[in-house]
Formats: sequence, structure tokens, C-alpha cells
Amino acid sequence: MQDRKALERSIAEITEIAKGFGLDFYPMRYEICPADIIYTFGAYGMPTRFSHWSFGKAFHKMKLQYDLNLSKIYELVINSNPCYAFLLKGNSLVQNKLIVAHVLAHCDFFKNNCRFSNTSRDMVESMAASAERIRFYELKYGKDVVEDFLDHVLAIQEHINPSLVDAKRGHRRSERKTEAEPKRKPPSPYEDLWKLDRDVQQETRPLPRKKRFPEEPEKDLLLFLMHHSRILEDWQQDIMTMLREEMLYFWPQLETKIMNEGWASYWHIRIMRELDLDEAETIEFAKLNASVLMPSKTSINPYYLGLKMFEDIEKRYNHPTEEEQRKLGRVPGQGREKLFEVRELESDISFLRNYLTKELVEELDLYVYQRQGNEWTITDKNWGHVRDELVMSRINGGHPVIVVQDGDYLQNGELYLVHRYEGVELDLKYLENTLPHVYACWGRSVHLETVVEGRKVVFCYNGKKCTRRFV
Repeated sequence: MQDRKALERSIAEITEIAKGFGLDFYPMRYEICPADIIYTFGAYGMPTRFSHWSFGKAFHKMKLQYDLNLSKIYELVINSNPCYAFLLKGNSLVQNKLIVAHVLAHCDFFKNNCRFSNTSRDMVESMAASAERIRFYELKYGKDVVEDFLDHVLAIQEHINPSLVDAKRGHRRSERKTEAEPKRKPPSPYEDLWKLDRDVQQETRPLPRKKRFPEEPEKDLLLFLMHHSRILEDWQQDIMTMLREEMLYFWPQLETKIMNEGWASYWHIRIMRELDLDEAETIEFAKLNASVLMPSKTSINPYYLGLKMFEDIEKRYNHPTEEEQRKLGRVPGQGREKLFEVRELESDISFLRNYLTKELVEELDLYVYQRQGNEWTITDKNWGHVRDELVMSRINGGHPVIVVQDGDYLQNGELYLVHRYEGVELDLKYLENTLPHVYACWGRSVHLETVVEGRKVVFCYNGKKCTRRFV
């Protein structure tokens, strides 16, 4: 009880400090949960999501790493209004203080970043309702049947178009209404002569060009399948709609991973500095903060890179050079104001493109590396190339861009997909394992065009086997 009261006092104090810094967040709800619950939420992504074997697999892996002391989730925060934060039972008071400061900054980011402006703020309740509907379908059609369909949709759930957040579930093609046919006039005694004249005109008139379907390449594969698949039943369409809506909810977090974690790290450091910590608490905070921000030799730590970029922006806008003041009109002392502007307007792509400087790349010792033979080798340290590689890795949330090129390929209702190749090849084993899932939702042969070793290749799955041919 004493520890609880100390935590409540700390939360109140940290909240006031955060507001004093100008952070603007939704009302907060804190829950202290045991490790099993925290790791269940971490595996499912939300506390109220539907059941699926893949979530259990993720839970087992994450919980095993926790049990072996290899990794630890200290908290989870949910983008909602009110905002829910789940703290791990057993955290020390200092750990919880840092976590509260961290999640307040996350909530500020959720509320104010433009990428989150269209996300549902009541997704906890919405996912609970979706889980109930899926459980109903399991009772009606059988758990194995529903889980098999979930396998198909989850395999391709990233292939959506977030700009179509307002797209509604439409009629399937077989259910679409056709235009009303004009009323026919009663035949006249000279109908045969008129018909002969019309036949001559039709012979000389050029045949109409076949209309493309879709008219433009369609990035939202899930939406296309929902609207145009001839084999999906109503309950399957409903499940696909639910999973697409959930993916639209998670998508802004994929687009802003570096920014979001950097913003939270920037503010938890500054808020913790305002607290009256004793010597032992200061040392504990320093150790925990260092473990969170530790740079990696083999991958990008979003906490570290995001923090360093925000600190660099603040420094450069607080102390602009004379040239920047003269040419760009920058006024000294505007660093903090610029940070809030960046937090509101940017995503990871524009954040990296606009604010990762040559000096910062060199300071952080960032580089491009590739596997050559049996060894990993640094292949490029040019700052522009490093920045471009980072930007490329964040395009489309880090997923390949696949578009529907033709929904009636070979005039046989087959599906022709195109990978928009940008220098990074697809994982061919993953590709061949994924095409059957698309086939299961479409019902006819599926073709995917991509580039392998500089040559165009089309992979085809006809329901029995996957083949490939060079174009």
C-alpha cells in the first residue's frame, strides 16, 4: 500500500512536470500487471484482441526470453482516449517513474502527430467487439475453418493503403447493380432493313478497347479482395474488414517508430532530471536509461537514433549559424518550438530525409553493410547513402509495395500482382509461402511479378504448385 501511494504521488508529480513542458496528452489510466498479462498483451498487440495461434507463438517466445532474463517489457501503452498504460508488476519505483514519463510522451505523440489523426481512439472496445464476432463465427462454422481463414488474411494484412481510411465495405462484384437497360421500342415492319444498316455500321466501327480492371494499379490488396473476390462468403468478408481496420489502426505506429520512441526517450530524460532523486535512485535511472538507449552494432536502435536526432534539431535551431539566420530566417532560441513542430508534421521517412545531417551520421558512426561470402562487411559510409538506406527501410512501414495490376488476367479472372522493386529483392521462400494465402482469398491463379538478380520474374500459383518464369 505504501509503494502504491508513493507511485501515485510520483505519477501526479511527473504529470505536472510534463504539462509544464508543454506536452499535451489524453487522460491516462495506469494498470500494474504480472508478467504473464504484460506478455500476453505484447503478443496480441492489444488487451482485447481475437484468439489466434500466431499470438500464442509470439507470447511463448517473448515470455521465454523474460524467464531467461534475456529481455524485459517494462510497460505497454495503448493509443486510445483515455490512454492505457500497463506497468510490469515488480518494477522498482524509479523504473515506474521513468516509464510514466516515457508513456506520457508517447500519448502526446499519439494525440498530436498528423499520422495518427484518423486512427480510432476507441479501438480497445472495437477490438473486443471484433473478437466476439470472430468467436461467434468459430461456433457457427468451426474453429479450424475460421482459423484457417485467419491464417490467410494475417499473411497479407500489411498490404493495405492507409490513405483509404474512409473506404467503406462495398458490394462484391457479383452483387453489383448493373446500369438500367434502355426500354426497347416495339418492332416495326421495316425492322429487318434497319437491322441490316446497323450491322454494316458495326462492321466498320472499331471495337471498343477492353477496360482495365482495376483502372489504376491498386495498392490496397485487402480492400480489392474484399470487393472483388468471387469466393468470399459474407462472414469471411466481415473478418477481412475487421482485420483491415485493425491494421489501419497499427499502421501509423509502423510509420513513426523512430520518431515515436525518440520523442518518448527525449522527454523521459528531461522529466526525470526535474525529479528530486537521491543518489541511489540517480544511479538506478542512469543504468536503466543507458540500457534502453544502447546503440546496436548490427541494427538501428530507434530509441537512440530518434533521441539523437531530436537533440540535434534542438541544438541547431537554438544556435543557428549566421548563414542560416541570413538565408533561412532562423531565430536563435527556437529549438524547443521546432521540436513540437516536427513532432506534429513528420513521419519517419520525412524525419530522416529532412533532419538526419552529415555531421550526425558521422557522429553516430552509421554505415551500410552487406553479407559478402561468409562475412558481413561495411560497404558504404557516405552519409547521403546511409540516410537514403534508412529512408528506404521505412517506406511502406518497412514492407514491400505490392499492387494489383490486373484482376482479370488472361481474361480468365486470374490475379496479376506487381512488386514495385526499389533495389531490395523479395524473400523468395516467403513469397512462395504467401502466394497460396492470396489464392485462398481470390479463388483463381495468382501471379506476382518481381525482380530477381536484375531480371523480371513472374511467380505463379495455381492452387497446386508454385512456378516461376522470366519475362
